[in-house]
Amino acid sequence: MGKWDNILAKSEQHGRMSLEQHLSDVANIAVKIAASIGLDKEIAYKGAILHDIGKASTQFQKTLAKNFNRPPGFIFRHEIASLFFLSLIEEKNKPAIIDMVVAHHKSIYNDAGGMGLLDLMDSTNDCLERHLIDFESWVQDALDILHHFGFTVKPITREEARKSFDEVVEYCDNRNYGYSKWKGLLIAADHLASAMDSELYKIWDQLFIKPDLGFYYRTGELFPLSLIAGNDTRAHTLVTAPTGAGKTDFLLKRCKGRVFYTLPFQASINAMYERIKKDLSNTNAQIHLLHAASALKMEGKQIEEKILQRHIGASVKVLTPHQLASLVFGTKGYEALIADLNNCDVILDEIHTYSETTQAIVLKIVEILCSLNCRVHIGTATMPAVLYDRLLNILGGKECVYEVTLSSDILDSFNRHIIHKADSIEELSELIEDAVEEGKKILIVCNRVVRSQELFNMYEDRYPDIDKMLIHSRFKRGRRSELETRLKEELNESKEACIVVATQVVEVSLDISFDLMITDAAPIDALIQRFGRINRKRTKETIGHYKPIYVLRPPESKNDALPYELATLQRSFEVLPDGDLLEERKLQELIDKVYPEIGFVNIDLSAVFKEGQWRIRELWHHPKSALLEILDIDSATCIVETDVDSYNSAGYAEQSKLEIPVSYNAVKFNHLEQLKIGTKPFVIPSRAYCEEIGFKAAYAKEEFYDVTLRFL
Repeated sequence: MGKWDNILAKSEQHGRMSLEQHLSDVANIAVKIAASIGLDKEIAYKGAILHDIGKASTQFQKTLAKNFNRPPGFIFRHEIASLFFLSLIEEKNKPAIIDMVVAHHKSIYNDAGGMGLLDLMDSTNDCLERHLIDFESWVQDALDILHHFGFTVKPITREEARKSFDEVVEYCDNRNYGYSKWKGLLIAADHLASAMDSELYKIWDQLFIKPDLGFYYRTGELFPLSLIAGNDTRAHTLVTAPTGAGKTDFLLKRCKGRVFYTLPFQASINAMYERIKKDLSNTNAQIHLLHAASALKMEGKQIEEKILQRHIGASVKVLTPHQLASLVFGTKGYEALIADLNNCDVILDEIHTYSETTQAIVLKIVEILCSLNCRVHIGTATMPAVLYDRLLNILGGKECVYEVTLSSDILDSFNRHIIHKADSIEELSELIEDAVEEGKKILIVCNRVVRSQELFNMYEDRYPDIDKMLIHSRFKRGRRSELETRLKEELNESKEACIVVATQVVEVSLDISFDLMITDAAPIDALIQRFGRINRKRTKETIGHYKPIYVLRPPESKNDALPYELATLQRSFEVLPDGDLLEERKLQELIDKVYPEIGFVNIDLSAVFKEGQWRIRELWHHPKSALLEILDIDSATCIVETDVDSYNSAGYAEQSKLEIPVSYNAVKFNHLEQLKIGTKPFVIPSRAYCEEIGFKAAYAKEEFYDVTLRFL
């Protein structure tokens, strides 16, 4: 055992770790991050060592005891106690060190739980004295640890600690607008060190590797974009081309550094992750996947949202745009995301597939990315001209953007669908019956999870002897991954009849090619994405051969049209051919008829970046974001009541497999249990989940809990 093994950073129940080990891990990562983003490595090291030294306090150590009960009014923030040692830092380096220490857990002001430094100064007169309790009993241990890590130390009196504290309060009171690179560095380092649990050696050599993307310079006559050079000197890219033209390869060969690859849906990012991981398997590039759900922490009646940012320094990170939204709203961890993004390549694939509000958020993200010296590469099969022009302007115009399109003759070779209109799915029963008898693969796409579940149950009863699958966003992540694999590798390759019922999760980048589609009416751009799952395989033999797609008439009421606008569905349905070929060269014309203009939503009142300037003070972050209020996205997670014990004892990867992404609005008023670890998942009754059907919202209420089970 080491000299300070009994001074802990983590308790036994949370994977016991000594303070010495934790400080060493954070410092090592901090130095590596600093080297990558151009900050002083010595300052990064000292700030990382100092950031948690306050955990040596006897008050903090008491809180780690197994049966510790927090006394009423007990307040102790270890980062405040760490500031007592500021006099050991050279004067010129103090601002950076303060940034790293004082706000690595809490916003200094307006923290969700009221525990930021300035919050505590406003709410209590004895904040400093509370943190100085027993100071003399632990200060020497802290100094010895600092000396061990190379600090030049000297005795620190209680009065000197007070002076350092007052200095920090004055510094925090006078913060300017902007963000702190040093805070971002420390949060990123601390987060990664905590996630690795003393196993940092496993990933140490994998951080900040520039990926070798030579694989994507391959060419093939069936993929016209592969024949276009990617070495244009302009920083940004706008590519418009059909599904199957080679957009992914082209976007990646435009990248020069580490890559953030964004796609709109979980299924699409899962598929892209697997694809890139396979493509780069012979290189040392590190490919990371981030899930779309946010970690929610309930603190009183407020929600503190933290966009998941598990690791910094991946070669390629695959994610959804919602995970970049902390940049727009200044939620917890946004500075760490900036540290990771700075000077990287960011691919925004199928940017048009979002609601108006989400489009506004993405446009704001693009603004911020440009300010961070990122190179932005946008790919689309179907983008309204008004949105295209807006993006072109944000990126700096034609002088800064490499624009790529395909000729009409090439587009004609991508014609592959005959479109039919139908009033209801019931009138297509005979069509489905014939397709099953002919051994065809049928894909039915719904706009709502509940409707997909109902249709799946109906076809389960009607065709018990053929392969079937339901896939949507409300499965356990582990189960959903299994379903996606089965869909791509088994059902997609099978020569036998099958029926797959799905939601929008199949629209983008899921590499399947079925024979027949029946789909709910959707916006024209989303429909074109869905159509890409039918007759997708492009060979010399398939060019010029067409397969059928049936689009169901839109509903009559606005509520039934959700999550889309009824007028958009009606215009989209109207412009489609009926019984005729859908021509790729005419798609832009159809799209612009549906979207002659776009009501761009102004989110500047909620955004922290406006007109090229940050509108949030350094060391602050917002306790919750407008993202939760404006959008009904997968902003929470659930686990089934029978998985509680497994979740409590599992690591991050295993926890993730048990989580079910859901809308926060679907569970917030249901009086459900909520765990305090991981992503703080809500616990749903067993009746609210089925391995074949997924999440069943009607049973996600406390009255359906199994009373024989015990909740933690």
